[in-house]
Parts: sequence; C-alpha cells; structure tokens
Amino acid sequence: MDIKLSCSDVMVPGRSLTDKAEKLRQWGYDGIAVFTSYAQWSEEKLEELLHLKENTGIAPCEFVFMDSVYGHLMSPDKQLKSKAMAMYKDAIGVCKKIGAMTEMEFDYGIQDPLPLFEPYKQMSNSEEQAFIEVLKELGEVAAGSEAYILLEPINRYETKYLTRLQDCKAILEKAQLANSGLLPDFFHMSIEEVDLPGSIKNAGSLIKHVHLGDNNRLLPGHGHTNWHACFEALNEINFKGFMNLECGISGVPEIELPETATFLRKIASAI
Repeated sequence: MDIKLSCSDVMVPGRSLTDKAEKLRQWGYDGIAVFTSYAQWSEEKLEELLHLKENTGIAPCEFVFMDSVYGHLMSPDKQLKSKAMAMYKDAIGVCKKIGAMTEMEFDYGIQDPLPLFEPYKQMSNSEEQAFIEVLKELGEVAAGSEAYILLEPINRYETKYLTRLQDCKAILEKAQLANSGLLPDFFHMSIEEVDLPGSIKNAGSLIKHVHLGDNNRLLPGHGHTNWHACFEALNEINFKGFMNLECGISGVPEIELPETATFLRKIASAI
C-alpha cells in the first residue's frame, strides 16, 4: 500500500514553516498541515506557503485558520456566526491557491454539561437544514477548484452532533456538494465508532484525508489502535489522500516523528 504521510506544523520544531517542512522531508514525510493564527496571517506568510512545495518538496495538504470564532458556524449569535463564516471562506480561498483542504464541524468546543449518557444526539430537521445551507454557501467558494471542504466527526465531548462517520456521510449525501468529503480522525473514532475498519469501508470514497492519532491522542503506535486493520480498510476503499499526524508527542519530536514515519510505512508495506 502506497501512502502519503503528513504532519501538523504545530507538532514540528522550527523557526518557520519552511524550516519545519525541510525537517519533515528529512524524516520521511510528504506533506504538512498548516494551522495558523487568523489574526497574524499576512501576505508574507501566504507567499511562503505558495512556494513551500517548490522550495522543500513538502506539499501543504491541509490549511486551517485558528481563532476564537473557529467552530461557531452554527452559533445563534448572528455576528459571531458571520465572523466565523468569513474566516472559513478565507481559509477556503487559501486552499484554492494551493490545492488543499480545510475542515469544519457543526460546532466545536467543550460541551457543558458533558454528554455522559447521550452519545449519539441527532440534530433537529431545522438544524440539519440550516447546517446544509451553511455547507452549500461554503461549497460555492470551493467550487471549480482543487480545494475541498471536509466534514470531520468530532467526539461527543467536543461537539453536539455529527460524532460518527455515518452521520457526516448522511449530511453530505443530502447536501450534494462538489469539492466536499469526509475527514476521519482516528482519535475521535476511537471514542465514537464501534468498528473502525467497518466505518471506514462504509464511508468509502467520501474519505479524502485522515488525521492520525492513537486512542490516547499520542502518536500512532503509542496506544492500542489496530493500525494494520485500519490501513487495510483504507486500502480496500482505494484511499489516495494524505494521512496527517494530528496528535501529541510524549517524547522528543526529532526522535519520535522519524520513528513514527518508519512505523507507519512498515505497516503500509505489509498490505
């Protein structure tokens, strides 16, 4: 199985995005996911991003703006929702320039009260329709480009709805958007999915990108996720996207990130 490995920029030590990308290339990676401050974004940073693959060989495969308005696409506060929409549209605009993808959820943040005994809450018809309208508006920005907007299922403690791949798949099938897909995150899946390989197979070709993190949100191999079975499922659906590390590092990044690349490629080579 051929795989494309990527790593979130915040996990990589370095003075600049270029510096981080050069290290990732040396460590056996193919791409980088960029999570950057919306308030501190600049033309200079955009220029660096636009020439990153040319200068380092590392492809920027995912781009996300981080800000206090992140995760508020469905806020009842109209002003907050408007600011969130504008930020997500700007992120999609960057993705159009580099052929990358960005992610979104119904909402994102610590749930209060914690849903200890309500694992699979479903949105009302009006909430569902309102969310689909938001997706369509964002989808129009990405249309006609190589940018993708991806729904990421998030665990019950960080979002109200859409915690499983099957729920996100149902929304996308109703929305009928071009330039859209699913982004499974194996940490969230370890909480919400009964059968990880089975949920991957059910989502099929809608999966465009994945986030790698073990069940304890450490690097793959530092928990008890069955990575071989999960990679077999991805291979079965003919997944060709990037596998991006989005997790914690318990040791020294300069040691553990190269070791993780070797670990994952060894699994893939056996499939």
